[in-house]
Amino acid sequence: MGSGEPDVDVLVIGAGITGIYQLYEAREAGFSAVLLEAGDGVGGTWFWNRYPGARFDSESYTYGYLFSRELFEEWEWTEHFAGQPEIERYLNHVVDRFDLRRDIRLGSRVAAATYDDGRWTVRTTAGDAIETRFLVAATGVLSVPFLPDVPNRDAFSGTQLHTGLWPAEPVELAGKRVAIVGTGSSGVQLVPAILDEVASLTVYQRTANWCTPLNNSPITAEEQARLRADFAEIKQILDTSLAGFLHPPGDRKTADDPPDERQAFYEEMWARPGFGKIVSHYLDLTFDEDANAQWCEFVAAKIRAIVHDPEVAAQLIPDDHRFGEKRPPFVTGYFEAFNDPKVSLVDLKKTPILSLTEDGIETVEGVRELDVIVWATGFDFGTGALARIDLRGRDGRALSEAWRDGPTTYLGLQTAGFPNFFFPGGPHAAAGNNPRYNGDQVDFVTDLMVAARDRGAAAVEVTAESEDAWTAMIDRAARRPPSFTEKSYYFGTNVPGKPRKYLLNAAGRPKLLELFAASKADDYRPFRFSAK
Repeated sequence: MGSGEPDVDVLVIGAGITGIYQLYEAREAGFSAVLLEAGDGVGGTWFWNRYPGARFDSESYTYGYLFSRELFEEWEWTEHFAGQPEIERYLNHVVDRFDLRRDIRLGSRVAAATYDDGRWTVRTTAGDAIETRFLVAATGVLSVPFLPDVPNRDAFSGTQLHTGLWPAEPVELAGKRVAIVGTGSSGVQLVPAILDEVASLTVYQRTANWCTPLNNSPITAEEQARLRADFAEIKQILDTSLAGFLHPPGDRKTADDPPDERQAFYEEMWARPGFGKIVSHYLDLTFDEDANAQWCEFVAAKIRAIVHDPEVAAQLIPDDHRFGEKRPPFVTGYFEAFNDPKVSLVDLKKTPILSLTEDGIETVEGVRELDVIVWATGFDFGTGALARIDLRGRDGRALSEAWRDGPTTYLGLQTAGFPNFFFPGGPHAAAGNNPRYNGDQVDFVTDLMVAARDRGAAAVEVTAESEDAWTAMIDRAARRPPSFTEKSYYFGTNVPGKPRKYLLNAAGRPKLLELFAASKADDYRPFRFSAK
C-alpha cells in the first residue's frame, strides 16, 4: 500500500443504472471518482442483455433516473415498456449529459481488491492497479449468466448463445432451426420475438411460469405532456411507495367481491400493464391460498383459451408453485406462439436433456437436429458477480469465505470486516422496482462516505451486531408469505451447490427507508468510524 493519498476517493465497479448513479452522486458530493466497467459500453444489464425482445417490465419512466427534473422532461420514452436499444440510448445520454464518461474506464474488468490501512487496492484483469478510499461494487444481481452442466456442450457444431451475453452484431436466425432452453423472463420474451424468422423453434421448458400479458403500448403526446406536468407527484410516489411502482395498491380482499364482480376484476387485472397485476390486485392474493388458487385458475383458463392444443396448454400451466412464489414473467404473444406449427415444446422433467451432440440436443427421446441453441437459463443471482472478484477485507479475509454459507449484510449494502466497501443493488437490496431501491442505497452510501470525510475517519464499517440483526430479520421474513419460496432463483435454487439463502430484501422498502432514517438520526450508530 502506498503511504500518500490514494489515487481516487471513490472507485465504482459497474456501469449499470446503479453504478452510473453512484458515480454521479459521488462527484456531486465533492469526491474524486472513477468507474471501472468490464464491457465496451455503459448500461450493465441493458448492455449485455440485447437479445431480441429484451425490454423493461417496469414502466420506463419509473425505471429511469429521478435526480434531475430536466433529464426527466427532456427524454421522451417511446413506449411504456422500452426495449433494450432505447434503454441503452437513454443510459448513454445520461452519461454524456452529466459529463460522466470522462471518469468511466470501459473494458476494465476487476479481478481483485484488497483492503489495508484505510484504503483498497483494486486490480484489473489487465494488471492495472488503482488505490481508492471507498470501493463501491455496483455489480448487480443479474450480471453473471448461468449455464447448466450439460454433457458434451462443446460437441455441438452450430451456434450457442446465452441471452445474458448476446452479441452486439446481428445474429443470423433466418431459416434456422433454433432451440431456446429456459422459460424464465428472457426465454418468454425471446420466443415470440424471433418466431417469424426462424425455420423451427423448439422450447425446452423445465418449469412452467405464471405468465401474464405485459400490455405494452406507445406513449402518446398527451401522455408525454402529462408525465412532464406530474413529475413532482410521480417522484414523490416512487420515492416512497412500497415497491417503487406508480400502481395504486389494492384496496380489498378477494371475498369482498361477489363471484361475478370478482371475475370482472380478474379481467381488469389481466388487462393491466406490467406489475399492476400484482401491486393493484386483491390484498390477500399472495397471503391466502384459496384467493391465490382462484386467480391461478383464471390465468390457467386464459392459457387454455389461447393455446389450441390442450396437451401443450396443460404443459404451460404451472403445477408446482402458486402465483407469486416465483417472479412472474410478463409476456407479449408468448402463449400464442405455440399455435404456430413450427413451434414445439419439450418438457424437461419428462424428457431431460442427456447431452449435446454435433447435430443438436439429445434427450431420452432421441436427437433433435438444430442450427442454434439459445441458453435462456438465467443468472448466478445476487452474489455471482461479487463472488468472482477476489475481495479481501481486514486481515486478508476473503469475502467468499465470509459468505460461504450465504451473504450476511446490513441494509444490503455493507458487511462486517470489509471497511469502506459497499455493494448497493447487491444481495438483500431490492424486492420490487430495482432502480428505486438501489437509488435509496446509493443516496445512503454517499451520505455515509460524507460522514466519514467530515469526521476525518479513514474507515467506516458496519458493526457485526447490526449485520447479524439485519440478516436474521431477512432470513425470518423470507419464510413468511408473501415472500418467494425456495423454488425461486431468489434463493439461488438454479445454481447447484449454492447456499439456499434468500437474496432479496424480504423486509421490504419501508423497513429499509426506516432504518436509513434512524441510522442518520442516531449519528450512524450501526457503523464504526475509525482511523484505519
